[in-house]
Amino acid sequence: MSRKLGIATIGQAPRDDIAALFAAHAPAGTQVVLRGALDGLSDHEVDRLKPESGGDTLYTRLRGDGKGGGRDVKISKKAVIARSPAVLATLRADGCDVLVYACTGEFPAMPGDENVLFPSRVLAGLAAGLLPRGRLGLLIPLAEQGEKLASKWARPGVEVVAEALAPSAGTAEMVAAAERLAARKPDLVAMDCMGYTPATKAAVKGPLGVPTLLAITATGRVLREMLD
Repeated sequence: MSRKLGIATIGQAPRDDIAALFAAHAPAGTQVVLRGALDGLSDHEVDRLKPESGGDTLYTRLRGDGKGGGRDVKISKKAVIARSPAVLATLRADGCDVLVYACTGEFPAMPGDENVLFPSRVLAGLAAGLLPRGRLGLLIPLAEQGEKLASKWARPGVEVVAEALAPSAGTAEMVAAAERLAARKPDLVAMDCMGYTPATKAAVKGPLGVPTLLAITATGRVLREMLD
């Protein structure tokens, strides 16, 4: 019997690019169902979900086909949290065996989030195991998230440094951001956004010169363990 993987995004479905990346790590024959917290909203309704502050800011790309997502948007984390339980409930009703919440942000307990895999926890666990002390570098999508995300990653014995890099940036921008972060001499780098792809990692890992954790592939490998 084939397994069914449910993906909840903070944006909109379809996102064939995200679905394909997760499917690549799943056992052969796994069905992938993707649904978004902003599904059913018009562009005008999405634009009204403005963040109240840097700490309330999430970055996502709207619906897109296999070539990528649509336009980039900043949305309110509070609004996404309010709409997420319905997305998780729908994926469970779809018969999904394993669910992943495809965002690296930290989220409070939500109705229906039992046994849901959150990439932020995967990345945090890897970073803690690989870097018990030292300097942790972050690539983040928006500069205004810097203070909030540095606080999220802070722990005793670890200094956090961050550089902003939009996931939709071109290769030259990716390399420039990596060089700026490399100048701050991190011991390990975490790419703190689900919008970063293996192509993004390929562009930045050379200039960084240190082990670099990509959220979507790290999470995909954990999902493989859960689906096998």
